[in-house]
Amino acid sequence: MLKNVDCTRKLGKEEYKEEIDSLGLRLSEMQRTCKDENIPVSIIFEGWSAAGKGSRIRSLIRFLDPRGFEVFTAQRTTEDERLRPYMWRYWQRIPANGRIHVFDRSWYQSLMLGHRKNEAALAAPVYDIKSYEKTLVDNGALIIKLFLHVSKKEQSKRLTALYNDPETKWRVRKSDLRQNRRYDKSLKRFERMLENTNHEASYWTVIEADDSRFADVKVYRTVLAAMERAVQAKQNKASGNGSINIPELPVIEGVSKLDEVDLSKTMDREEYNSRLKTAQNELSRIHNAMYKQRLPAALVFEGWDAAGKGGAIKRTVAPLDPRGYKVAPYGAPNDIEKVHNHLWRFWNEVPKAGHLTVFDRSWYGRVMVERVEGFCSEADWKRAFNEINDFEKQLVDSGIVLFKFWLHISPEEQLKRFELRTNTPEKSWKITDEDWRNRDKWDQYLEAVNEMLYRTSTDYAPWTIVEAVDKPYARIKVIETVKDRLDTALKV
Repeated sequence: MLKNVDCTRKLGKEEYKEEIDSLGLRLSEMQRTCKDENIPVSIIFEGWSAAGKGSRIRSLIRFLDPRGFEVFTAQRTTEDERLRPYMWRYWQRIPANGRIHVFDRSWYQSLMLGHRKNEAALAAPVYDIKSYEKTLVDNGALIIKLFLHVSKKEQSKRLTALYNDPETKWRVRKSDLRQNRRYDKSLKRFERMLENTNHEASYWTVIEADDSRFADVKVYRTVLAAMERAVQAKQNKASGNGSINIPELPVIEGVSKLDEVDLSKTMDREEYNSRLKTAQNELSRIHNAMYKQRLPAALVFEGWDAAGKGGAIKRTVAPLDPRGYKVAPYGAPNDIEKVHNHLWRFWNEVPKAGHLTVFDRSWYGRVMVERVEGFCSEADWKRAFNEINDFEKQLVDSGIVLFKFWLHISPEEQLKRFELRTNTPEKSWKITDEDWRNRDKWDQYLEAVNEMLYRTSTDYAPWTIVEAVDKPYARIKVIETVKDRLDTALKV
C-alpha cells in the first residue's frame, strides 16, 4: 500500500484556501448530522514520525464544535493500565453515540512499535484489533483510519528542523531518528500492518503527507466521505430501504444441555459445613497467591431468577481480602451505558492483574433478556454470540482465568421460592413484578438459555452448569470449582 504512493503530490495555496473553507463548512454540518443520527465516530491518525499528525488534527478540528469531540494522545500506559488487557484502555475511550473521538496514535502502537516491556501485552494483536473494530462498527460506530505517509527525505528534513530548534528538540526521540535510518525496514513493517488490518468493517486510507496542504484536503475529503456514507446507511436502514444483515448461525444439533441436568442432587448440612470451611480456607490462601503472582480472574454468574446466585457469590467471596476483589452487579443499562456499545460497561470492570471481579449477571443479557423482551433486534442478538466469544477470548488470552456459572432450577422450584419471598417480609424486597413477568416467558427463556450455552461454551471459556435446587450442593460446587481451577492456574 505504501510502495506505490506518490508523496510528491502538492496543492497550490489559493486552491487550498478555497477548497478547505468549503470542506470545513460541510464537515461542521456533518458533525451535527452524525449527532442527530447517534453515530459515534472515531478518527485515528497513525503514520511516520514527523508526518504531521498533530498539524492535521488541528486543521481538522478547527471547524468542529468543541462540545462534540475529544482528542486523545496515545501516551505510555499508566501502572493501572499495564495491569489490564491491552485493549481495556481503548474501550474506556470509545465515543458515545453522536460524539467524535480523534486519536493521535491509537491501539495500533503495538503493531507500529512492537511490544515494550513497560506496556500491557497484546496476546494476538491483529485478531484483537480487528475484533475490537468489527464489534464497534457492526453496532453502528464509524471508524476512520488514516495513515500519514512521508518520504525518507522529507522525514529527515522535518526531524532535523525539529531537533535544531531549542523549542522543539524535546519532541525528537531516539526512536524517531532510528526509524528514519531504518526507513526501508520500517516501511515493510508498516506495509504488513496495513495489509493485515485492512478489513471490510474498517479500512485504511493512506494520506500523502509530504505537502501539508495536499494532506489537509485529503484528510477532510476522506473523513467527510466516510461520515456521509455512515449517515446514508443509517437513514436507509431507518426508512426500510437499507439491507439488514442478520447472521446465519449453524443449526443446533442434539438435545438441550439443560435437559441433561440432574436437579435431584443434594448435600446434607454436616458435609456442607465441612467442605465449605475447607474450601474457603483454601480459597483464602489461593487469593493471596493470586496477588503475588499477578493472576487475574473473573467469575460470571447467570441463572434463573431466585436460583441462588447471591448466596453462592456471598460464600465464594467471604474468605477473600476485600481489597482484592469486586462484585459488579448488573441490571438494565442506565442512560450513559445505553449510548455506548453494549460491551462497554463490562470492559470497565475487567479485573486487573492479581485481582478478581465477580459479575452478578453479565454481557449475556443481550442473548437472553434483550433477546426475549425485544430490547434489541434479531441481528443484534445473533451477532452477539461471536462478539461475546471474541470478548472472552481476549480476556483469557490476556491471562484472566474466566469462570462462567449457570445456576439451574426447575420452574416448580422457582415458583416455590417466589412464593416464599412474597410471603416473608424480610425477603419481599427480592421479588419484583419483573420477576413474575419473566416467569410467564419461561419457555422462551429456556430456548434462549439453551442456545446461549451451546454457542458460547468454548474450549477457553466453558460453561459450568450448577444444579441449584439444593442450595448447599450448588454453593459447594461453585466454590470448589473456583478453588480447583485457580489452584491449577497458579501451579502452571
